[in-house]
Order: sequence, then C-alpha cells, then structure tokens
Amino acid sequence: MEFSNGEQRIYERLKAGSNGAVMVIPVLDDENFLLIKEYAAGVEAYELAFPKGLIEPNEVAEDAANRELQEEAGYAAKKLSQLKQISLAPGYLSHKMHLVLAQELYPSKLEGDEPEPIEVVPWKFSEIDELLKRKDFTEARSIAALYLLQMYLAKLD
Repeated sequence: MEFSNGEQRIYERLKAGSNGAVMVIPVLDDENFLLIKEYAAGVEAYELAFPKGLIEPNEVAEDAANRELQEEAGYAAKKLSQLKQISLAPGYLSHKMHLVLAQELYPSKLEGDEPEPIEVVPWKFSEIDELLKRKDFTEARSIAALYLLQMYLAKLD
C-alpha cells in the first residue's frame, strides 16, 4: 500500500468469513442478564461470556442472535436490538461482530454444535463490578458488550 506521503508498506491481513458474527446480550429481567460458561480452547480454560456465533448465509444479525441464544442458553427473545457492530483487530483481521441486545426472553431450545452442554449463568446487574474482577471473565468482546449494555439501560432510566 502506498500512503499519501509516498511511504509504502506491505500488510498481512487475515480474511474472515463474509457473513460476520453475533454476540447476544440476553436480559432476563429487570435484575438479571445471562452469561454462558464454556470451554475456550485459546486459553485452555472455561470462560464466562455472552452467547455468540457465526451468521449463516441468508441470515440477518437479529435472526442469528436469536438462533444462537436458543442453541447456547435455551432462550429465545421477542425483542432484539442491534447495539453496535465492532471489529476485533482491525489492523490485520477483517472480522466484524454484531452486538445484539435480547429482551423479553422465553424458554426455547435449539440443538447447537457444541461438544458438551453449556452452563447458563444468570448474573445480577447490581454485581457487574464483581463480574469484571473475575479471572474467568476476560473476553474483550464480552466486556465491551457489558459496557454498551450499561449505557443502553442508563438511557432508559
């Protein structure tokens, strides 16, 4: 690539799938939201995070979010709102993730592709500070989603 000042650089870039991914922020009720605890091969440990997954061909982000929520947490949502689209490492990775707020949940389970059952962990809004201190809540995407959730809910008050 040649920049406007004449400097040239060669960049290596990882190309992501064309459909992107979703991360679902499930709000169970006025006091609780849901997390999942599943094995994360990259850190070789079980991690707390929000449900997430790839968007299938011909699927919009909200539909993918509702499907992933059912597969990973055993709930569906009557109300889905896209909060923000984020990038993960824009310096070298083209992957985009849609952060989707899921509200008005009701029990609904779909079969997923996980190798073992996923633990669903309700968490109180009043205990977010404790969540951020945990050694098993480290995923930057989930932390970003948590802050966007707080901002969204603060606007409703």
